[in-house]
Amino acid sequence: MNEIKIFSPATVANVSCGFDVLGFCLDSIGDEMLVRKVDKKGVYITKIEGYKLPFEADKNVAGVSALALIEEAKPDCGFEIEIYKHIKPGSGIGSSSASASGSVFAINELLGKPFNKTQLTYFAMQGEKLASKSEHADNVAPGIFGGFTLVKSIKPLEVLEIPTPKELYATIIHPQIEIKTAESRAILPKEIPLKDAIKQWANVGSLIHALHTSNYELISRSLQDVIVEPHRSKLIPLYNEIKLASINAGALGCGISGSGPSIFTLSKGIEIAKKVESAMKNIYSETNIVFETYVSKINTEGIRII
Repeated sequence: MNEIKIFSPATVANVSCGFDVLGFCLDSIGDEMLVRKVDKKGVYITKIEGYKLPFEADKNVAGVSALALIEEAKPDCGFEIEIYKHIKPGSGIGSSSASASGSVFAINELLGKPFNKTQLTYFAMQGEKLASKSEHADNVAPGIFGGFTLVKSIKPLEVLEIPTPKELYATIIHPQIEIKTAESRAILPKEIPLKDAIKQWANVGSLIHALHTSNYELISRSLQDVIVEPHRSKLIPLYNEIKLASINAGALGCGISGSGPSIFTLSKGIEIAKKVESAMKNIYSETNIVFETYVSKINTEGIRII
């Protein structure tokens, strides 16, 4: 195989209480990438459609992660990458991680799969680091592994796969405003009260248990963020109104997707997920804010070959 086309999905990171460690994979939105082997060694980005991004491999997250992989693999060939970008950069649903993880997944396939999913996650993290100025895997891990993932450790990298309840659906609203990941990290406090830390890690533990046992009521009670959301929600117009309307429409919980501005909810069943979508639309329809919404089953496969 000398050429491969892949779908690299959007992802939701943090999942309320799991800042920098929890994430899940979406199914209805993602980027497409075409990667082919070439004789000349190196990584060459030859086409980008959708959004204006750098073509230089060392300035593009897809290129940086690919360069990290080939530095380790030392193949006797190079790779051309075409990026068909459907996830808006800065949207909060893993635009940079889709590029970073997609390129390494595709190259790994073309090389005969010499690397496992954890190793691919490590390479993809190098691209993410370029985008957010920090090393984290809560977006790239669910994209590569699929479903829900928990990043147990960065050094050494350890990713745990968490079961996905069958009736769980996500609803996303993406207001078309820009929030840079680096900026949204800068507003977070450097220290937090012990009582908040205790509450937060109790929520993380109970959410993981709820996902393992398909306990939707416990999922609802666990999707609480007392540390990050109070600060980042100030950057998102009408966040509290969206959250209240979503819960009233039947959502299990509502939170900020990644660093925002996208907002996610989780619901039991697609009917409720669509009701939540309508409730979200009603809030933003009364403003001048341009927005998009998505309803998606949790994608347990992750990146896939088209």
